[in-house]
Amino acid sequence: MAVRVLVKNNEPLEKTLKRLRKICNNEGITRELKRTSVYEKPSEKRRRKERERIKAIRTAKKKAEKAAKKKKRKHRPR
Repeated sequence: MAVRVLVKNNEPLEKTLKRLRKICNNEGITRELKRTSVYEKPSEKRRRKERERIKAIRTAKKKAEKAAKKKKRKHRPR
């Protein structure tokens, strides 16, 4: 997985690095690197995957509820 950040004209290096870090965080690259830097026991791996699965279910449920609310109050007279 390669991430490219183009340096704009007269842009300071710190700002470019900040953009790179932001991209890496959004893509989950930083989290993955931290996770794979240390050995993870199979039981810990199962627990982590279960937590991730539950989190995904919760976020999908919240998203669906939000969409239903939005659809419900679509045309409200003032």
